[in-house]
Order: sequence, then C-alpha cells, then structure tokens
Amino acid sequence: MVFQKLTTIWGEKITDKPLQEYPRPQFVRNSYVNLNGWWDYAITEVGDCPSNFDGRILVPFSPETTLSGVRKQLKPKQYLFYHTSFTLNKNFNKGVVLLHFGAVDSICDVYVNGNHLGHHEGGYNAFSVDITTSLLETDNHLVVRVRDFTDKSYHTNGKQSSRRGGMWYTPQSGIWQTVWLESVPSQYISSAKITPDFDNAQVIVEWDCNFDEPVTVVVMDGEEQVAKADGKNFVKTPFPDGKFTPWTPENPHLYGLRLISRRDSVDSYFGMRKFSTEMVGKHVRLMLNNKPYFHNGLLDQGYWSDGLYTPPSDEAMIFDIQRMKDLGFNTLRKHIKVEPMRWYYHCDRLGMLVWQDMPSGGTRQHKMATLYLPFLGINKIKDSNYGLFSRKKQESRDKFLCEYTEMLDNLYNCVSIAMWVPFNEAWGQFDAKQIAQFTKDYDGTRTVDHASGWHDQGGGDIKSLHVYFKKVRMPKPGKRAICLTEFGGYSYKDIEHSFNKDKTYSYKLYSTQEEFEQGLAKLYERDVIAQIPNGLSAAIYTQVSDVEDEVNGLYTFDRKVLKVSEQLLKDINSKVKL
Repeated sequence: MVFQKLTTIWGEKITDKPLQEYPRPQFVRNSYVNLNGWWDYAITEVGDCPSNFDGRILVPFSPETTLSGVRKQLKPKQYLFYHTSFTLNKNFNKGVVLLHFGAVDSICDVYVNGNHLGHHEGGYNAFSVDITTSLLETDNHLVVRVRDFTDKSYHTNGKQSSRRGGMWYTPQSGIWQTVWLESVPSQYISSAKITPDFDNAQVIVEWDCNFDEPVTVVVMDGEEQVAKADGKNFVKTPFPDGKFTPWTPENPHLYGLRLISRRDSVDSYFGMRKFSTEMVGKHVRLMLNNKPYFHNGLLDQGYWSDGLYTPPSDEAMIFDIQRMKDLGFNTLRKHIKVEPMRWYYHCDRLGMLVWQDMPSGGTRQHKMATLYLPFLGINKIKDSNYGLFSRKKQESRDKFLCEYTEMLDNLYNCVSIAMWVPFNEAWGQFDAKQIAQFTKDYDGTRTVDHASGWHDQGGGDIKSLHVYFKKVRMPKPGKRAICLTEFGGYSYKDIEHSFNKDKTYSYKLYSTQEEFEQGLAKLYERDVIAQIPNGLSAAIYTQVSDVEDEVNGLYTFDRKVLKVSEQLLKDINSKVKL
C-alpha cells in the first residue's frame, strides 16, 4: 500500500515553539509559561528512566505523528519517556507553581528534579500537578513517563487501533496537548462553575478555593460592567431589569466574567443560552432558548494528516469551525475525542453548537453486537449484558465513570456544548439509561444522547438514528426528539490528497465530483429536508474531512481541497431548517 505524507498548510509553517496561545481561555490568569517545544524522548522496554535518550521530539505532537519529528509507534509493553528543563524568572513564583497538561495518552507519571509528583490515567482530560516544593532556583528537570495500551486493554482509546484501517485510525500516544506552567498565590481560586440561568435572567457562579473569604463576581459586556455580587463559594448574579443578549450560533454574544479575591483573580466568560426539548405541535423538538432549533451538523473526528489528534496550529482549529459555519452548518458532533480547550472557545465565540462524545473504551468489541445485528435491525439489546458490550470488569466500568465525570467537569463552562453523548454504537456501552440520568443530574443545562446509533435503552432526550446504505425511516413520535445522529458518508476520492492511494473506505463511493454532488443533494432532499415536517430535529452528516483510508469528508485529510461545491452546500443548508 502507498501511504502519502500529507501536510497541512499550517504544518508546513510549524516553528520550534508550536501552539503558544493561552491554552485555557475559560479560566485565565496573567501567569503563564508555555513549555511546548523540543524535548528529549526515549522509548524503552523497562520503566526506569533511561540515562540516555533516543533523540528529540516536538511537544505537544505525539511520536507517531509527522510533526513530532519522530514517527515511531509506542507499543503496549513499552514506556515512553520525555525530558525537558526550565528555569523560572525570580518573580514568577507567587506561592504555588502548577504544572498543567492539556492531555497525555494515556497513563502517565510526572517527576520534577527526581521527585514523583503526579500520576494520571485517561488520555483525553486535562490535569495539573503542584510542583512547588520540588523547584530549584536554576535548572529544573521535568520527566514524564507514559504507558499507552491503545486497544489491548479496557482503557479509553477512541478510534485508535493497533491494526489501523477502514474506520479505525493510526494510534498515537503520550503528550498531545499543550504543557504549561502557572503560578498562583498560596490562597487561590482553583476552579469555577458557571451556569447561565436563562429563564430567570441570571448567571450562577460557584467556585472552589482554599480560603474562607468572600469572592467578588463581576459580569462585563465588553468594557461595561453589567452586574456585581459577593459571596462565599456561590453567587446568583441577576441581569439588571432582566435584560440580556441571548447566545445563538447566529449571534454568539459572550459576557466577560471576573472572579476577584483578596489575593487572586481569574477571568472567564459565559453565554446566556438554554438547551432543552419540548413538544411543539405533534413532535418533540430540540430547543434553543425556548425556541425550536434544528441542529444541522457534521461528524467531526478532529484528526489531522500531520498531527493526528493535535491540530498543527490555532489557525487550523479556527479553519475547520469557520469553514463549516460558512458552508451553512451550525453544529459539530465532536466524535469520540475531546479537543483542546481553545477549540471549544472558538466554537463559543464563532457560534457553533457542539455535541460532545465521550471517547470509547472497553475490551475488544463483539462485532455481533456492535455491527452485524444492528444492520439487521436488531438494535435494542440490553446493555446490562456487560460481557457482550466489552465491559465485563467492574474496574473498566468504574474507570469510564471516573473519566466521563472528569470530562463533564473540564468542559462544563463551554458555552457551545449542547449535548453529551456518553456512548456511540455500543462501543463499551453499559447501563446507558442510568448514565443518562446521572448526566442530567450532574448537568441539567444540556441534552443527552445516551446511546447514539443503536441499542437504545429508552433514556436521554433523543431517539438517535444512524442510517447508512438505506433510506431514513422515521419512527413513530414519542417522548424524545428524533435525531439523525449519523448519516451519509458519501465519498469522492481526490487521489492526490489521499492518505492511502490503494485502499478506500467508504459507504458510497462516486467516481466523479459531479456525481458526488448530485448524490449528496438527493440525499439531503430525501432524508433530511423531507423528514423535518415528520419530526426530524437534527442531522449530522459524515463528515468534516477524510481521515486516513476513510474518504467521506467534505474536505481532504490535509484540508487543502473542498471536494464539493461551496454554493451547493450553501443551497442545501438554506433548506435545512424548521
């Protein structure tokens, strides 16, 4: 097989200091040291730190990627070691120094100056380590040790596969999001939870801190102070006269938010919006700000031809979001992946709804349950059969809940996230109805697709349909909104911009762009536009871009070619509405 080295325009301009932007716009301080850049790396067979390293790696790109400069795959029995050194400005340390990791896939230990300071499991969530007591005045040595079992264990792995091909992709490992340092005073605000209360015209702010003093919460609209309140750990801040500007994809208005204590201050933002479902006429509809709103979107896997999980630049993230919006879409289903926090920030400010999947895990799939029976129409097997659904071990189920809760916490303040999707197509699914209720209890501000595609357990807010190879047949109206959560997958292969010149994975392949466009237009007319009056509330087309062998993207894998007429997509999307 012939694999082409495909580089994005942003990867072609990569520097020795990639992704320097502040990585957490939802919780900002003016203390920031970015550690991205060239580190030492070694891949070993034992868990002891090597005395000599194999070479240099460009963090935060995984060793499997082109942009890392390594292009080696970590095996399940191997260890990946990173090393770098840093010296802090004398004025940097305000009392506590925190080391932040956007994400490390998947099990890692953190050492500073020989001291073991942190352990984290789960390759998709951010975490932090207090390194204050181990710091030196001059060179500080940071070592990170990583294990990644990919699909050889029950650990979360998403769509990574040790035997890539088709709809399963090249595995990646280790550090894949920004690494950075922050200093805070000894008494500081560690986190905040911001809840827009649309119906009562107020914003509810809760926070965690290590002191027992009031915090002032200030709401800003641009440079104008709108409201202010003081409290301990919790305030309700109403808008004067109950007047505010709602957040929508068409008008993504954001308010600034500042939390101020005697020693600490943090800047954030929020949008006044409400996601819910409601009976409208004969059908349950998805609602935005108490009005019916059709979610017209795309499956977005977040893979890059040169960086795999890691976008090559901030501009690359913006490109995907803005281009899909320009083409007339208003929703991205972030599929089996969690993105860097800046990606959600761009969705918040640009106005793009997000459906957030939990990355899948569990042991080897039973294809009878996840593939063959669903395509025969047998798609309501009880997911309490843990063995059949690859979740036989209690520790596997416990680990999922731990990581899922961590994801809910990390992403709670992202304005654009409209729906949580804990399970997709039965991959590691278990107790989905109960987990849907847990999700609603944990975060009542969003809707839930509890079992996307099949093996519906009757929970959550939507009846989820995945339809490929056949016409959409609408189920009878019920108590949940009917949503086409995956469909299409139509393909046209641009050979010069394809990862695999020999193999092609597709649901329906067209030989010419003209035929592809005709097929796409007919598909939308038949399965989406014609079904909206029958109760269809959302449609998620597969997909934003090609990924390796899979060539059903609107864009090529390197994002250099839009494979369908821009005007055609705009014309189609102008009709996809309630």
